[in-house]
Amino acid sequence: MSKYNVAVVGANGAVGEEILRVLEEIDFPLAKLVPLASARSLGKSVEFNGKDLAIKELTETIFEEENIQIALFSAGGNVSAKFAPFAVKAGAVVVDNTSHFRMDKDVPLVVPEVNPEDIALWEKTGVIANPNCSTIQMVQALKPLDDAYGLKRVDVATYQATSGAGKSAMEELVNQMQSFFAFKLDEAEHTKFPHQIALNVIPQIDSFTENGYTKEELKMVNETTKIMHKNIALSATCVRVPTLRGHAESLTLTFENKVQADAAREILAKAPNIVVLDTPSESVYPMPILSMDQNETFVGRIRNDLFDENMLHMFIVADNLRVGAATNAVRIAQKWVEMQEAK
Repeated sequence: MSKYNVAVVGANGAVGEEILRVLEEIDFPLAKLVPLASARSLGKSVEFNGKDLAIKELTETIFEEENIQIALFSAGGNVSAKFAPFAVKAGAVVVDNTSHFRMDKDVPLVVPEVNPEDIALWEKTGVIANPNCSTIQMVQALKPLDDAYGLKRVDVATYQATSGAGKSAMEELVNQMQSFFAFKLDEAEHTKFPHQIALNVIPQIDSFTENGYTKEELKMVNETTKIMHKNIALSATCVRVPTLRGHAESLTLTFENKVQADAAREILAKAPNIVVLDTPSESVYPMPILSMDQNETFVGRIRNDLFDENMLHMFIVADNLRVGAATNAVRIAQKWVEMQEAK
């Protein structure tokens, strides 16, 4: 197999660091790894395979200078908007973790377990978009059940960790908890969230739109349709909770056909990168703490509705920095490499 020159844009951010770890674990066919960040990070380094790699400045010419073939972006939408075209111009495929390209009709939006065939559309723009973290883990569970029973509607409530808002958001939670134990919580500041997050839940992620839904909730609606190539009625309520890593989701699924929980459990157990944890009598079910540093999506509390035989309920959890970002991006890159090697 050929080896590839890979750049990680935003290498010292929360997702960038996870991308490096995933690349290490799967033994990606690397010829060269180039960590990139803004000029503020010059002089800093990242660790990769036991070595310190100096961070290089993200510039308009760096992709050509380093002969980059795969560029993994995770440094914010504005950065992707400005610099992804330069990576494409230099001949690289861009896998973008931000929301900037997701709903562009010419850019494939990919979860490899769901729509890997869409990766082949990358040549039109040179960009493949990584979906929202909450969308990724959800559609991984939806796809095999849709194939089996015909999905009509999804109602989802999310319980999203602070890391979904970045490193500084995690720090805000930790600082507030420290203030609580010092009996000074009333002095703790909140800048990343509209309210105190410690010992609280906030039913708002991103800003509200005119229809009463937040942008995060609408992302789940629009991205699910694009990924699954199907207009599925979906309503989401996205909630920020005081955990560090691991997004949880409570799903109510309505199908065209009758569904049995036991059969659905077997289908999910055979689905790629899904782990069923569902022995409630022994208190075995998915929880954020179990998903940390894992590359799988965990599903449990699978049960039939009490009144509608076409309805199923379940609870799913995944590490949002991994499954919801870094792991999915690297899996996209892996599939892209497989396609190049098959030519």
